[in-house]
Amino acid sequence: MDADQHLVVGLGNPGAGYAGNRHNVGQMVLAVLADRGGLAFKSHKAGAAVAEGRLRPGGPRIVLAKPGSYMNLSGGPVAQLARFYKIDPARIVVVHDDLDLDFDTVRVKAGGGHGGHNGLRDIIARLGTQDFLRVRVGIGRPPGRQDAAEFVLKDFSAEERRTLPNLLEDAADAVAAVVDDGVLAAQNRFNGPR
Repeated sequence: MDADQHLVVGLGNPGAGYAGNRHNVGQMVLAVLADRGGLAFKSHKAGAAVAEGRLRPGGPRIVLAKPGSYMNLSGGPVAQLARFYKIDPARIVVVHDDLDLDFDTVRVKAGGGHGGHNGLRDIIARLGTQDFLRVRVGIGRPPGRQDAAEFVLKDFSAEERRTLPNLLEDAADAVAAVVDDGVLAAQNRFNGPR
C-alpha cells in the first residue's frame, strides 16, 4: 500500500445504546471525517468498520477504522488492520475521549502511556508499542463524586450537545492536520492556548 497512508482509529463501544456516550467521541469524529471525504464504512475481517480514501483531492490516503469490539478490546482490531494495510505504528492516529482535558478541548500527542484509558491500554499491549499518534478529545471530569467509568458511559449533557458539533469539527481538523502536515505542525496548531 501507499507508504504515506495513515490508519485513523476512532475509539468507542459498538451498538446504538453507546452511540451518544462521551466514550464514543472518537467514533463521532470519524463520522465527520468520512462525511468530509465522501467515504462509506464497510465491514472488514479484522472486526472493524473501515472507510478508505482521501480527505481531500490529492491528499494522503487514509483508512478510517471503527473497531467493532468493546473499548477495552480495541487493540485486536487495530493490530490486525495495521498488519493488513502494512501501516507502521508511527502512522496510526487514535482518536479518543480524554478525562484530563476540559470539554471542548483538542490536543495532539505522539506516543506516551495510556493514562488509565482502557482502549489505549489494549492498543499499546497488542501493538507492542506506545509510539502511535493520538488526537485527544476533552470530555472533562465527572461532576461531584460521580465515578469516571459511569461518566464516560453517559451521553453528553444538553448543554454539551450544543457545543459538540464544533468540538467534533475541531478534532476532525486536528486529524487532517496530522495526516496532511505532520504531528509537529498539528501540535503547534492545536496544543497552544486557544
